[in-house]
Amino acid sequence: MILTARSLSKVLQLTLAVIKPDAVAHPVMLEALHQRILEDNFTIVRCKDLVWRRQDSERFYAEHSGRFFYQRLVEFMSSGPMRAYILAREDAVRHWRELMGPTKVFRARFTSPASIRAQFGLTDTRNTTHGSDSVESAQREIRFFFPEFHEEEWMEKEEPLFRSGQIQYDDQKRIHTLLTRS
Repeated sequence: MILTARSLSKVLQLTLAVIKPDAVAHPVMLEALHQRILEDNFTIVRCKDLVWRRQDSERFYAEHSGRFFYQRLVEFMSSGPMRAYILAREDAVRHWRELMGPTKVFRARFTSPASIRAQFGLTDTRNTTHGSDSVESAQREIRFFFPEFHEEEWMEKEEPLFRSGQIQYDDQKRIHTLLTRS
């Protein structure tokens, strides 16, 4: 076996990325965000489009209940379709958060002008994206959005293959898949 820099890399980390209803409402913007994910060297493990009921939004944001922005956030996140991703790469949580930029769009425009929120965000609620803020949050949030995904199983069976580069991007499914042997 030939060892390459890629095969010697650290274990891939998973994170949740959500494209919020304000961006999904604009197909050109949604496609641009998908391309940014690919260009920033994320591996797309899972991708799904969904619409939340109000109760889904309330459950997901329960930790913010009682805060001044809670109702506005709950209403917005259940206002239309969104897209959720499971992304993988070394230090995925940090990289996705950097690509998103600060939560506050005004701050993002001044401190991180190349970030997604600076370029596409409208307000602090309609800021285009959501991302997990820690490995623990990522695990919890991935289970919420992708209850059928088994992280431990993926890490054991597929992560080494993904990390070694034995993957291809499937344009139809819009995810990376394992190479099939002919």
